[in-house]
Amino acid sequence: IANRMLKRVRDFSMVKGDGRISRKITEESLAALGVDELGLERLDREILSTIIEKFGGGPVGIDTIAASIGEDRVTIEDAYEPYLIQQGLLYRTQKGRMATIRAYEHMGIPYPEENVGRIDHDEADEG
Repeated sequence: IANRMLKRVRDFSMVKGDGRISRKITEESLAALGVDELGLERLDREILSTIIEKFGGGPVGIDTIAASIGEDRVTIEDAYEPYLIQQGLLYRTQKGRMATIRAYEHMGIPYPEENVGRIDHDEADEG
C-alpha cells in the first residue's frame, strides 16, 4: 500500500509540481487520493461506517461486513483490518468486529451513551 501511494505521490509531483516530492505536494496528492489525516482510504472509512451505522458499532462478523460493502473477506482481513486495529479504530472479539470510541470520533459520529462500558476489552481477540 505504501509503495502504491508513493508512486501516486511521485506521479502527482511530476504533473502538478517540479518532480520533487515535498510536504505540500504529498499533502495535496494524498488529499486528491482521498487519504485522510490518519492514512485511511475510502474503503477503510466504508468499513468503519458500515460497522457503526448499519450494525450499531458491532459486534459484527467479517463475512457480514464483506457482504455489506461488496469486498472480499480476505482483502478486508489482510489489507485493511490490520491497520484499523493498529490505529485503535477497530478490534476483534469472539463475537465479531467492533468499532472503538476513536472510530466514532474519527468518523464524526457521536458515540452512543448506551455503548459506554459495553465493550469488554477482556474479550478482545488479538489473533
